[in-house]
Amino acid sequence: MPRLASGALSAFALTEQDVGSDPANLSTHAELSDDGEHWILNGTKLWCTNGPRADIIVVMVRTPAREDVRSRKPITAFIVETAWEGVEVAQTCTFMGLNGLSNGVLTFNDVKVPKENLLWGEGKGLKLALITLNTGRLSIPAFCATGAKGALLVSRQWAAERFQWGAPVGKHGAVAQMLGKMTANTFALDSVVELTALMADAKTFDIRLEAAIAKMWNSETSFKVTDDAIQIRGGRGYERADSLRERGEYPFPLERGFRDSRINMIFEGSSEIMRLFIAREAVDSHLSVAGDLIDPKAPMSRRLAALVRSGRHYAVWYPSRWLTWGRWPRYGEFGPLAKHLRYANRASGRLARSIFYAMIRFGPGLERKQAVLGRIVEIGAELFVMVATTVRAKALVDENPSDRSPYQLADVFCRHARTRIRERFRHLFANDDVVTYQVAQDAMKGTFEWLEEGLLTADWAPQPDVGAGDGSGEGAPASEEKPDGEPDSAPVREPAGHA
Repeated sequence: MPRLASGALSAFALTEQDVGSDPANLSTHAELSDDGEHWILNGTKLWCTNGPRADIIVVMVRTPAREDVRSRKPITAFIVETAWEGVEVAQTCTFMGLNGLSNGVLTFNDVKVPKENLLWGEGKGLKLALITLNTGRLSIPAFCATGAKGALLVSRQWAAERFQWGAPVGKHGAVAQMLGKMTANTFALDSVVELTALMADAKTFDIRLEAAIAKMWNSETSFKVTDDAIQIRGGRGYERADSLRERGEYPFPLERGFRDSRINMIFEGSSEIMRLFIAREAVDSHLSVAGDLIDPKAPMSRRLAALVRSGRHYAVWYPSRWLTWGRWPRYGEFGPLAKHLRYANRASGRLARSIFYAMIRFGPGLERKQAVLGRIVEIGAELFVMVATTVRAKALVDENPSDRSPYQLADVFCRHARTRIRERFRHLFANDDVVTYQVAQDAMKGTFEWLEEGLLTADWAPQPDVGAGDGSGEGAPASEEKPDGEPDSAPVREPAGHA
């Protein structure tokens, strides 16, 4: 710690060429030396931020299974000095954005790591990695909110100053709709950051779900805000800042913000992995009660026991999800926003019932219905953000009663959120998932290769045997298709993709 405090750079090495979201497949490994004084580390790590310049690296590796280590495939964390023999920077990576980022591929060839440099103990590296990812899932939403604020600033100034057809462009309906939604969404982004930060600081909450929702929702929404800002600014939004400066125009780097913000939906757990993780947490409570009942492979004795257990549980649980009081005058202290909290209360009960219906309908196969689970998660995320936004608006108005503008922003956000929620409920079970899935399978088989005719691909065409560990599952072999049109693979319990 003294070295880090005095300026030494550190890095975190988890991701590998074929390991993004599934750390169980790590290939970097370490074996204890014959004298028991060192661990001999070998392997390659991909996309290590600060890696090319770091002095100290925390490396996640596979260590041998032992009787005194709980995991059958232990993942262990080691502190590695980059000055040690065998540690090399194989490549410095460059990206679409984040041009100031130091990131690279690191190789470890028979690196001797003193046994004292083992962190926390054998087999405890995954827990450490997940804690690190949780931290990232709180910082990324804050970055996203700040980026959205910058995009909003330049957008509202331009909308007021730029005249077309005799009026500011912000007076025209198309631009006004974009700007209005951007403003409300930026307030929501900031509210999510405030709420999750307060929960984290309280140190009394398990915020894994809230952090995952914040990371997923803020990264996707802020990207949309930046995209709309470029659209409002037009050609100047697409133009680089130095080019604008050269002819004396305001050099706000919107295009750089667009490129830089795209990665937020990928690292620290991609949006798809976030949805699966959140969905798993939501479904687990039902599976713990009724999992054996809906599992056709479970022995009859376990199914009968689950039947009794489920009957007792759902006799209370199910009516309670109908009898929540989400009606007037509840939440009256929130003034004009009370109606939105009452809606969130009712919709939460409906969402809980919908998860129950999905479990009954699909049984154990629900874990493979990733599109259905995605809609469930999106509804839950919108409800979470609605609550965060209304609570923050009330707090701001309580502090300054003369300024009721936070109510205005929260109201507009909640109106649009309710529209999105209704749409997802409508398509939760009535959708085109199966036929869309089939098109994807046929595309992977090459059925639609004729669509690619005319491409000049000599320099960049992907090779069919190239794998990818990007946190989104891209490059993984196609799963065996199930009769219901979903792959035979369960979602991972916790993402570990880290750029």
